[in-house]
Amino acid sequence: MARSNKFFTSSVGQKIVMSLTGLFLCSFLIIHLIGNLSLFKNDNGVSFNYYSHFMSTNPIIRTIEIGLFLGFGYHIIQGLLLWIKNKKSRPKNYDVYSIDQNTTLTNRISVLSGVTVLFFLVVHLKTFFIPTRFYNQTNSYQLVVDAFSNPYYCFFYIVALLLLAFHLKHGFRSAFQSLGLLTPKYEKIIDLVSMLFWLVIPIGFASMPIYFLFFNR
Repeated sequence: MARSNKFFTSSVGQKIVMSLTGLFLCSFLIIHLIGNLSLFKNDNGVSFNYYSHFMSTNPIIRTIEIGLFLGFGYHIIQGLLLWIKNKKSRPKNYDVYSIDQNTTLTNRISVLSGVTVLFFLVVHLKTFFIPTRFYNQTNSYQLVVDAFSNPYYCFFYIVALLLLAFHLKHGFRSAFQSLGLLTPKYEKIIDLVSMLFWLVIPIGFASMPIYFLFFNR
């Protein structure tokens, strides 16, 4: 037990667990996007409301939901702890430091993107999750229509997705690197699959506010 605790409190152990929780959250994005595609069905929200009701009442989904929230919480806390640890490990400034040569763009804004995604998650839950779970709002489709009829909310939503894309591009590759799987043999495959998460999924989610703001009139 002591050896196990020592591993999970070490930098390597923390990075591995963070990588696993991050990949778990990536799988949720796929499922969430597929379900939300029912918003585009021309049935006045019947399919999306059915999907939302199923997700909020099915006991298996509710159990997975708890694990999802725990995964989010652990991922966020662990990310902050690793960032603090990395800052403390380099207390002195370099004599000569070129930011372009030492870090990539995604590395430089990884903390900013993570904080923005956290703020976006809070707003997203307040807008869509809390009304249906705690205030007996049954028309989830109308919540979406109302939210995405506001151009300011749509702008915030799309900017947050842009930063999420940066976060996923950095995080997905880093996860496999921490797990020791980013080898020359699999690197191209991992980079190709990562495009699904940092490119296709954000575009899929961004298409929703664009659709309701400009085309669903």
